[in-house]
Amino acid sequence: MPSFSLTSLPLPPSQPRKSSETCLNCKKNISDGKFGGLKPITVTGNPPTFVSASGRRIVAVGDLHGDLAQARCAFEMAGVLSSDGQNLWTGGETVLIQLGDILDRGEDEIAILSLLRSLSIQANTEGGAVFQVNGNHETMNVEGDFRFVDLGGFDECIDFLEYLDDCEDNWDEAFVHWVSVSERWKEDRRMSQSYWSPWDLVKKQKGVIARSYLLRPGGLLACELARHAVVLKVDDWVFCHGGLLPHHVAYGIERMNREVSYWMRGFDENNDSPEIPFIATRGYDSVVWNRLYSRDTANLYYQSQQVCSIVEETLQAVGAKAMVVGHTPQSGGVNCKCNESIWRIDVGMSRGVLNSKPEVLEIIDNRARVIRNRTDASNELHIVDYT
Repeated sequence: MPSFSLTSLPLPPSQPRKSSETCLNCKKNISDGKFGGLKPITVTGNPPTFVSASGRRIVAVGDLHGDLAQARCAFEMAGVLSSDGQNLWTGGETVLIQLGDILDRGEDEIAILSLLRSLSIQANTEGGAVFQVNGNHETMNVEGDFRFVDLGGFDECIDFLEYLDDCEDNWDEAFVHWVSVSERWKEDRRMSQSYWSPWDLVKKQKGVIARSYLLRPGGLLACELARHAVVLKVDDWVFCHGGLLPHHVAYGIERMNREVSYWMRGFDENNDSPEIPFIATRGYDSVVWNRLYSRDTANLYYQSQQVCSIVEETLQAVGAKAMVVGHTPQSGGVNCKCNESIWRIDVGMSRGVLNSKPEVLEIIDNRARVIRNRTDASNELHIVDYT
């Protein structure tokens, strides 16, 4: 395999277009008729902020943290990924939403991002869609905070840049197909006589350089992450990694999404030096770090009521029925609070976190339920209906 050269890598994608409404399924809809009577999915915002997907089944998956095997299991449970290893979309008109924290703690981060992009392309041709929101670990990496990077994550960055060179710097081709070849590259690296031990400082330095190149503001992978929002509203449901608060809504969720995207791309709206969008990405009350809704408060009625009051105020301000969050592992599995206004779906499924069994939130006709495995000894799925 050739080694990557920083001077030979392609330039990052160009500046995004201004916000506009787009239609994901319109071409096929026109040629084949409406998908079972459903209207095409329309998206407003760049990155996507408001989505109209009326009548469609929605499935949401929480934090994945670099664990491709668990990610596949979750997507298969959700009914959107084939179980034959061919990376095929099986969800039809379903809308899949992943709630961030794909990066850190595992060794297959780029492979998961690649799989989601591949599924998104396929879903759009079938009347469905795939959306992602960025979490705190995505924003940390773009800031250059690599404290939680698995050693295998550094290795994957090296491998991917070499594969990109093999693809003659064709970013789209390399990125979409990486999930199909990453395991082979991993095995070749492990079998190679030139494979260094995890403690080799030279190897780690090479990994840090590769990761920095990909994820710095304006880097190729940072620009890929910039395609995704930090807050996404699909019909009557809001999806974000940590939690939306009233002052976020007052600031403007489309504005926050745009600012984070511009920062990740390496410029702001005025083409000045990029600044970190603090209201979305920094501090305990930012969108990606907020744990107000995902941590259980003390057994005090007033505290619980206070949290639910904030939830209600936020949802009224954004015009939504409920909010779905990740970020904080729920040892008891996916659950809800505040009269089903808040759904907490991070179950710590990655081996780098709790290695818990994957669970998926399913929303049909504005009613949510949990999909999980029934027993340790059975692959049979169990549906938990909260209504």
